[in-house]
Amino acid sequence: MNRQRLRGLVRKESLQIIRDPSAIAIAFVLPVLLLLLFGYGVSLNARDVPLAVVVDQPSGQTSSFVGGLQQSAFFAPRIYPDIAAARQALMTRKVDGIVWLRGDFTRLALTGRSAPVAVWVNGVDANNARIMEGYLQGVWQTWLQLEAERQGQPLLIPVSVQARIWFNPAVRSRDFLVPGLIAVIMTLIGALLTALVVARERERGTMEALMASPVTMAEILLGKLIPYFVLGMGGMALSVAMAVWLFAVPLVGSLWLLVLCSALFLLVSLAMGLLISTLANSQFVAALVAVIVTFLPAFILSGFIFDIESMPGVVQFLTHLVAARYFVAIAQTVFLAGDVWLVVLSNSAALALMGVIFMGIAWRKSHKRLD
Repeated sequence: MNRQRLRGLVRKESLQIIRDPSAIAIAFVLPVLLLLLFGYGVSLNARDVPLAVVVDQPSGQTSSFVGGLQQSAFFAPRIYPDIAAARQALMTRKVDGIVWLRGDFTRLALTGRSAPVAVWVNGVDANNARIMEGYLQGVWQTWLQLEAERQGQPLLIPVSVQARIWFNPAVRSRDFLVPGLIAVIMTLIGALLTALVVARERERGTMEALMASPVTMAEILLGKLIPYFVLGMGGMALSVAMAVWLFAVPLVGSLWLLVLCSALFLLVSLAMGLLISTLANSQFVAALVAVIVTFLPAFILSGFIFDIESMPGVVQFLTHLVAARYFVAIAQTVFLAGDVWLVVLSNSAALALMGVIFMGIAWRKSHKRLD
Protein backbone atom coordinates (compact mmCIF):
# COMPACT_ATOMS: atom_id res chain seq x y z
CA MET A 1 0.00 0.00 0.00
CA ASN A 2 1.65 3.20 -1.20
CA ARG A 3 0.35 6.30 0.58
CA GLN A 4 1.36 8.67 -2.18
CA ARG A 5 -0.47 6.66 -4.83
CA LEU A 6 -3.48 6.35 -2.53
CA ARG A 7 -3.56 10.12 -1.97
CA GLY A 8 -3.40 10.62 -5.73
CA LEU A 9 -6.33 8.27 -6.29
CA VAL A 10 -8.36 9.95 -3.53
CA ARG A 11 -7.65 13.37 -5.07
CA LYS A 12 -8.60 12.11 -8.54
CA GLU A 13 -11.89 10.68 -7.29
CA SER A 14 -12.62 13.82 -5.26
CA LEU A 15 -12.16 15.99 -8.35
CA GLN A 16 -14.52 13.74 -10.28
CA ILE A 17 -17.11 14.14 -7.52
CA ILE A 18 -16.78 17.94 -7.64
CA ARG A 19 -17.14 17.95 -11.42
CA ASP A 20 -20.08 15.53 -11.34
CA PRO A 21 -23.17 17.21 -9.82
CA SER A 22 -25.11 13.93 -9.74
CA ALA A 23 -22.99 12.53 -6.90
CA ILE A 24 -23.49 15.68 -4.81
CA ALA A 25 -27.22 15.58 -5.58
CA ILE A 26 -27.46 11.96 -4.40
CA ALA A 27 -25.59 12.78 -1.18
CA PHE A 28 -27.35 16.04 -0.23
CA VAL A 29 -30.41 16.78 -2.37
CA LEU A 30 -31.90 13.28 -2.23
CA PRO A 31 -31.92 13.10 1.61
CA VAL A 32 -33.63 16.50 1.81
CA LEU A 33 -36.33 15.46 -0.65
CA LEU A 34 -36.97 12.08 1.01
CA LEU A 35 -37.06 13.57 4.51
CA LEU A 36 -39.46 16.33 3.48
CA LEU A 37 -41.65 13.82 1.65
CA PHE A 38 -41.83 11.26 4.45
CA GLY A 39 -41.59 13.70 7.35
CA TYR A 40 -44.50 15.83 6.22
CA GLY A 41 -46.38 13.60 3.78
CA VAL A 42 -46.42 10.19 5.52
CA SER A 43 -48.13 9.70 8.85
CA LEU A 44 -49.37 6.58 10.60
CA ASN A 45 -51.55 8.68 12.90
CA ALA A 46 -55.23 9.18 12.09
CA ARG A 47 -56.29 12.83 12.34
CA ASP A 48 -59.45 14.61 11.14
CA VAL A 49 -60.97 11.34 9.96
CA PRO A 50 -64.36 12.03 8.30
CA LEU A 51 -67.03 10.36 10.42
CA ALA A 52 -70.78 10.15 9.80
CA VAL A 53 -72.96 10.66 12.89
CA VAL A 54 -76.63 9.69 12.93
CA VAL A 55 -78.84 10.61 15.92
CA ASP A 56 -82.37 9.18 15.86
CA GLN A 57 -83.70 11.19 18.85
CA PRO A 58 -81.60 14.26 19.83
CA SER A 59 -81.24 14.93 23.55
CA GLY A 60 -78.78 16.30 26.06
CA GLN A 61 -76.95 12.98 26.27
CA THR A 62 -76.62 12.62 22.51
CA SER A 63 -75.46 16.25 22.20
CA SER A 64 -72.74 15.72 24.80
CA PHE A 65 -71.55 12.55 23.08
CA VAL A 66 -71.46 14.22 19.64
CA GLY A 67 -69.67 17.17 21.26
CA GLY A 68 -67.00 14.77 22.48
CA LEU A 69 -66.49 13.59 18.90
CA GLN A 70 -66.32 17.17 17.64
CA GLN A 71 -63.73 18.16 20.23
CA SER A 72 -61.52 15.21 19.37
CA ALA A 73 -58.56 15.98 17.10
CA PHE A 74 -58.92 12.52 15.54
CA PHE A 75 -62.36 12.95 13.96
CA ALA A 76 -64.20 15.40 11.73
CA PRO A 77 -67.84 14.36 12.40
CA ARG A 78 -70.58 15.10 9.90
CA ILE A 79 -74.23 14.91 10.91
CA TYR A 80 -76.50 12.88 8.60
CA PRO A 81 -80.31 12.81 8.86
CA ASP A 82 -80.71 9.02 8.72
CA ILE A 83 -78.73 5.82 8.55
CA ALA A 84 -79.44 5.34 4.82
CA ALA A 85 -77.68 8.61 3.96
CA ALA A 86 -74.76 7.67 6.21
CA ARG A 87 -74.44 4.27 4.54
CA GLN A 88 -74.38 5.92 1.12
CA ALA A 89 -71.63 8.28 2.31
CA LEU A 90 -69.60 5.31 3.56
CA MET A 91 -70.08 3.45 0.28
CA THR A 92 -68.89 6.45 -1.75
CA ARG A 93 -65.85 6.97 0.52
CA LYS A 94 -67.05 10.38 1.71
CA VAL A 95 -66.63 9.17 5.30
CA ASP A 96 -64.54 6.40 6.85
CA GLY A 97 -66.96 5.38 9.59
CA ILE A 98 -70.47 5.70 11.02
CA VAL A 99 -71.61 6.28 14.60
CA TRP A 100 -75.33 5.60 15.02
CA LEU A 101 -77.10 6.66 18.23
CA ARG A 102 -80.38 4.80 18.07
CA GLY A 103 -83.74 5.96 19.35
CA ASP A 104 -83.52 4.30 22.78
CA PHE A 105 -80.02 5.66 23.49
CA THR A 106 -81.18 8.44 25.86
CA ARG A 107 -83.71 6.27 27.74
CA LEU A 108 -81.25 3.50 28.41
CA ALA A 109 -78.48 5.95 29.34
CA LEU A 110 -80.72 7.71 31.90
CA THR A 111 -81.78 4.41 33.48
CA GLY A 112 -78.15 3.35 33.88
CA ARG A 113 -78.45 0.47 31.44
CA SER A 114 -76.17 -0.23 28.50
CA ALA A 115 -76.96 2.30 25.75
CA PRO A 116 -76.63 1.00 22.18
CA VAL A 117 -74.10 2.74 19.95
CA ALA A 118 -73.62 1.23 16.50
CA VAL A 119 -70.19 1.79 14.99
CA TRP A 120 -69.32 0.87 11.41
CA VAL A 121 -65.78 1.35 10.16
CA ASN A 122 -64.44 1.10 6.61
CA GLY A 123 -62.11 -1.92 6.76
CA VAL A 124 -60.46 -1.49 3.35
CA ASP A 125 -57.47 0.04 5.15
CA ALA A 126 -57.13 -2.41 8.03
CA ASN A 127 -54.58 -0.32 9.93
CA ASN A 128 -56.72 2.82 9.76
CA ALA A 129 -59.78 0.81 10.79
CA ARG A 130 -58.05 -0.48 13.93
CA ILE A 131 -56.85 3.02 14.80
CA MET A 132 -60.35 4.46 14.37
CA GLU A 133 -61.85 1.72 16.51
CA GLY A 134 -59.40 2.47 19.30
CA TYR A 135 -60.04 6.22 19.12
CA LEU A 136 -63.80 5.69 19.24
CA GLN A 137 -63.39 3.48 22.29
CA GLY A 138 -61.42 6.29 23.92
CA VAL A 139 -64.10 8.89 23.17
CA TRP A 140 -66.76 6.54 24.52
CA GLN A 141 -64.90 5.91 27.77
CA THR A 142 -64.30 9.65 28.25
CA TRP A 143 -68.00 10.38 27.72
CA LEU A 144 -69.00 7.70 30.23
CA GLN A 145 -66.65 9.19 32.81
CA LEU A 146 -68.03 12.71 32.30
CA GLU A 147 -71.63 11.51 32.48
CA ALA A 148 -70.91 9.62 35.72
CA GLU A 149 -69.33 12.73 37.25
CA ARG A 150 -72.26 14.91 36.14
CA GLN A 151 -74.74 12.56 37.77
CA GLY A 152 -72.60 12.29 40.90
CA GLN A 153 -72.15 8.54 40.50
CA PRO A 154 -68.95 6.51 40.28
CA LEU A 155 -68.16 4.88 36.97
CA LEU A 156 -68.21 1.16 37.73
CA ILE A 157 -65.54 -0.53 35.59
CA PRO A 158 -64.23 -3.88 36.88
CA VAL A 159 -60.73 -3.31 35.52
CA SER A 160 -58.90 0.02 35.55
CA VAL A 161 -56.11 0.31 32.99
CA GLN A 162 -53.34 2.85 33.64
CA ALA A 163 -51.36 3.05 30.42
CA ARG A 164 -47.88 4.54 30.16
CA ILE A 165 -46.16 4.98 26.82
CA TRP A 166 -42.39 4.74 26.87
CA PHE A 167 -39.88 6.27 24.45
CA ASN A 168 -42.49 8.06 22.33
CA PRO A 169 -45.03 9.53 24.77
CA ALA A 170 -46.48 11.88 22.16
CA VAL A 171 -47.24 8.83 19.97
CA ARG A 172 -46.03 10.69 16.89
CA SER A 173 -45.37 8.43 13.93
CA ARG A 174 -42.85 11.01 12.68
CA ASP A 175 -40.55 10.28 15.64
CA PHE A 176 -40.58 6.62 14.62
CA LEU A 177 -40.37 7.06 10.85
CA VAL A 178 -37.62 9.68 10.52
CA PRO A 179 -34.82 7.69 12.28
CA GLY A 180 -35.68 4.66 10.17
CA LEU A 181 -35.76 6.82 7.06
CA ILE A 182 -32.18 7.92 7.78
CA ALA A 183 -31.15 4.26 7.49
CA VAL A 184 -32.97 3.92 4.16
CA ILE A 185 -31.39 7.15 2.89
CA MET A 186 -27.90 6.04 3.85
CA THR A 187 -28.48 2.69 2.15
CA LEU A 188 -29.48 4.44 -1.05
CA ILE A 189 -26.63 6.98 -0.84
CA GLY A 190 -23.91 4.44 -0.10
CA ALA A 191 -25.02 1.86 -2.62
CA LEU A 192 -25.74 4.28 -5.47
CA LEU A 193 -22.61 6.36 -5.01
CA THR A 194 -20.20 3.44 -5.22
CA ALA A 195 -22.24 1.23 -7.56
CA LEU A 196 -21.41 3.61 -10.39
CA VAL A 197 -17.70 4.23 -9.84
CA VAL A 198 -16.06 1.17 -11.44
CA ALA A 199 -18.75 0.87 -14.12
CA ARG A 200 -18.21 4.55 -14.96
CA GLU A 201 -14.48 3.96 -15.38
CA ARG A 202 -15.25 1.13 -17.81
CA GLU A 203 -17.71 3.22 -19.82
CA ARG A 204 -15.37 6.22 -20.07
CA GLY A 205 -12.42 4.09 -21.05
CA THR A 206 -10.25 5.23 -18.14
CA MET A 207 -10.06 1.78 -16.57
CA GLU A 208 -7.28 0.88 -19.03
CA ALA A 209 -5.16 3.74 -17.75
CA LEU A 210 -5.65 2.60 -14.16
CA MET A 211 -4.77 -0.98 -15.04
CA ALA A 212 -1.59 0.15 -16.82
CA SER A 213 -0.46 2.21 -13.80
CA PRO A 214 1.52 0.72 -10.89
CA VAL A 215 -1.41 1.09 -8.45
CA THR A 216 -2.71 -2.06 -6.83
CA MET A 217 -6.36 -3.15 -6.84
CA ALA A 218 -6.61 -2.52 -3.10
CA GLU A 219 -5.44 1.06 -3.66
CA ILE A 220 -8.01 1.52 -6.42
CA LEU A 221 -10.83 0.30 -4.18
CA LEU A 222 -9.74 2.42 -1.21
CA GLY A 223 -9.20 5.45 -3.43
CA LYS A 224 -12.78 5.19 -4.57
CA LEU A 225 -14.19 4.32 -1.15
CA ILE A 226 -12.71 7.14 0.96
CA PRO A 227 -14.16 10.17 -0.92
CA TYR A 228 -17.62 8.64 -1.05
CA PHE A 229 -17.43 7.77 2.64
CA VAL A 230 -16.80 11.44 3.43
CA LEU A 231 -19.63 12.44 1.09
CA GLY A 232 -22.00 9.91 2.65
CA MET A 233 -21.21 11.07 6.19
CA GLY A 234 -21.99 14.62 5.07
CA GLY A 235 -25.40 13.42 3.86
CA MET A 236 -25.92 11.60 7.18
CA ALA A 237 -25.07 14.77 9.14
CA LEU A 238 -27.60 16.73 7.08
CA SER A 239 -30.27 14.08 7.68
CA VAL A 240 -29.68 14.03 11.45
CA ALA A 241 -29.74 17.84 11.59
CA MET A 242 -33.07 17.93 9.74
CA ALA A 243 -34.49 15.21 12.00
CA VAL A 244 -33.58 17.07 15.20
CA TRP A 245 -34.16 20.72 14.26
CA LEU A 246 -36.77 20.57 11.50
CA PHE A 247 -38.93 17.62 12.59
CA ALA A 248 -38.18 17.94 16.34
CA VAL A 249 -37.34 14.25 16.74
CA PRO A 250 -35.74 13.85 20.19
CA LEU A 251 -32.17 12.57 20.23
CA VAL A 252 -32.09 10.91 23.64
CA GLY A 253 -28.86 8.96 23.13
CA SER A 254 -25.32 10.09 22.44
CA LEU A 255 -24.51 11.85 19.20
CA TRP A 256 -21.05 10.28 19.05
CA LEU A 257 -22.56 6.79 19.31
CA LEU A 258 -24.97 7.58 16.47
CA VAL A 259 -22.06 8.88 14.36
CA LEU A 260 -19.97 5.75 14.98
CA CYS A 261 -22.81 3.39 14.14
CA SER A 262 -23.69 5.47 11.08
CA ALA A 263 -20.09 5.28 9.87
CA LEU A 264 -20.12 1.50 10.30
CA PHE A 265 -23.39 1.15 8.41
CA LEU A 266 -22.21 3.49 5.66
CA LEU A 267 -19.13 1.31 5.16
CA VAL A 268 -21.41 -1.69 4.72
CA SER A 269 -23.54 0.19 2.17
CA LEU A 270 -20.45 1.39 0.31
CA ALA A 271 -19.08 -2.16 0.25
CA MET A 272 -22.35 -3.45 -1.22
CA GLY A 273 -22.26 -0.75 -3.86
CA LEU A 274 -18.62 -1.46 -4.63
CA LEU A 275 -19.38 -5.15 -5.07
CA ILE A 276 -22.22 -4.32 -7.46
CA SER A 277 -19.93 -1.97 -9.37
CA THR A 278 -17.25 -4.60 -9.84
CA LEU A 279 -19.79 -7.06 -11.27
CA ALA A 280 -21.80 -4.69 -13.49
CA ASN A 281 -20.55 -3.62 -16.90
CA SER A 282 -22.58 -0.40 -17.25
CA GLN A 283 -23.79 2.40 -14.98
CA PHE A 284 -27.41 1.73 -15.89
CA VAL A 285 -27.21 -1.91 -14.83
CA ALA A 286 -25.27 -0.98 -11.68
CA ALA A 287 -27.83 1.62 -10.64
CA LEU A 288 -30.75 -0.73 -11.33
CA VAL A 289 -29.19 -3.57 -9.35
CA ALA A 290 -28.34 -1.20 -6.48
CA VAL A 291 -31.95 -0.05 -6.18
CA ILE A 292 -33.37 -3.58 -6.35
CA VAL A 293 -30.82 -5.27 -4.09
CA THR A 294 -30.32 -2.55 -1.46
CA PHE A 295 -33.02 0.13 -1.46
CA LEU A 296 -36.15 -2.02 -1.83
CA PRO A 297 -35.16 -4.57 0.88
CA ALA A 298 -34.17 -1.68 3.15
CA PHE A 299 -37.54 -0.05 2.61
CA ILE A 300 -39.68 -3.17 3.02
CA LEU A 301 -37.74 -5.63 5.22
CA SER A 302 -35.85 -3.38 7.65
CA GLY A 303 -38.69 -2.62 10.08
CA PHE A 304 -38.71 0.99 8.87
CA ILE A 305 -42.49 0.92 8.34
CA PHE A 306 -43.60 -2.71 8.51
CA ASP A 307 -43.21 -4.60 11.78
CA ILE A 308 -40.82 -7.53 11.33
CA GLU A 309 -42.51 -9.61 14.03
CA SER A 310 -45.76 -9.51 12.05
CA MET A 311 -44.12 -11.02 8.95
CA PRO A 312 -44.15 -14.75 8.12
CA GLY A 313 -41.31 -16.82 9.54
CA VAL A 314 -39.53 -17.23 6.23
CA VAL A 315 -39.60 -13.49 5.57
CA GLN A 316 -38.37 -12.79 9.11
CA PHE A 317 -35.39 -15.02 8.40
CA LEU A 318 -34.66 -13.14 5.18
CA THR A 319 -34.63 -9.81 7.05
CA HIS A 320 -31.42 -10.92 8.76
CA LEU A 321 -29.72 -10.60 5.38
CA VAL A 322 -30.72 -6.93 5.10
CA ALA A 323 -28.10 -4.64 6.61
CA ALA A 324 -30.59 -1.79 7.06
CA ARG A 325 -32.52 -3.92 9.55
CA TYR A 326 -29.70 -3.62 12.08
CA PHE A 327 -29.14 0.10 11.62
CA VAL A 328 -32.87 0.87 11.82
CA ALA A 329 -32.90 -0.81 15.24
CA ILE A 330 -29.83 1.19 16.30
CA ALA A 331 -31.11 4.53 14.99
CA GLN A 332 -34.59 4.23 16.51
CA THR A 333 -33.09 3.10 19.84
CA VAL A 334 -30.50 5.89 20.05
CA PHE A 335 -33.01 8.54 19.00
CA LEU A 336 -35.96 7.52 21.18
CA ALA A 337 -34.66 5.28 23.99
CA GLY A 338 -31.01 6.27 24.48
CA ASP A 339 -27.76 4.31 24.63
CA VAL A 340 -29.16 0.82 25.09
CA TRP A 341 -25.91 -1.08 24.73
CA LEU A 342 -27.44 -4.51 24.33
CA VAL A 343 -29.25 -3.34 21.19
CA VAL A 344 -26.37 -1.23 19.89
CA LEU A 345 -23.60 -3.80 20.34
CA SER A 346 -25.49 -6.79 18.97
CA ASN A 347 -26.62 -4.95 15.84
CA SER A 348 -23.22 -3.30 15.38
CA ALA A 349 -21.54 -6.72 15.48
CA ALA A 350 -23.89 -7.93 12.73
CA LEU A 351 -23.06 -4.84 10.65
CA ALA A 352 -19.33 -5.33 11.15
CA LEU A 353 -19.60 -8.96 10.01
CA MET A 354 -21.58 -7.99 6.92
CA GLY A 355 -19.07 -5.24 6.12
CA VAL A 356 -16.16 -7.68 6.25
CA ILE A 357 -18.02 -10.17 4.06
CA PHE A 358 -19.04 -7.64 1.38
CA MET A 359 -15.64 -5.96 1.32
CA GLY A 360 -13.88 -9.31 1.10
CA ILE A 361 -16.05 -10.45 -1.79
CA ALA A 362 -15.56 -7.13 -3.60
CA TRP A 363 -11.77 -7.42 -3.20
CA ARG A 364 -11.73 -11.05 -4.40
CA LYS A 365 -13.88 -10.21 -7.43
CA SER A 366 -11.69 -7.24 -8.40
CA HIS A 367 -8.76 -8.17 -10.60
CA LYS A 368 -6.23 -5.94 -12.29
CA ARG A 369 -7.17 -7.01 -15.77
CA LEU A 370 -9.76 -5.91 -18.30
CA ASP A 371 -11.54 -9.22 -18.96
